[in-house]
Amino acid sequence: MKTVMIVDDALFMRKTIKKMFERAGYEVVAEAENGKEALDKYMTKKPDVITMDIAMPVMDGLLSLKEILKIDETANVLMVSAIGQEELVGEALACGAKGFIVKPFTEELLMSAVDQLF
Repeated sequence: MKTVMIVDDALFMRKTIKKMFERAGYEVVAEAENGKEALDKYMTKKPDVITMDIAMPVMDGLLSLKEILKIDETANVLMVSAIGQEELVGEALACGAKGFIVKPFTEELLMSAVDQLF
């Protein structure tokens, strides 16, 4: 079973994404509400997939992405952005994110994006 870590500062968004992954047969092994927490949890959980919000307090998704990729350059990070963050998405892809989805999104769109990681 593939494992997932969900990183988003909004609790309702983490819960929504978690339900989508669980229905698709993934195991959610960690959740984080900011990039720093994500970095700490990545070290111990090593999930197969990370969904990473861009705009978060403490450490944003871009910095967290860069730090995770320093630890594991093969990490599968899928950026989650709000409309209007296209410039940041481009930077994230240039830094090594494997893909992105824009909020709001459907379960089908999320799973399609995740399937393209493997």
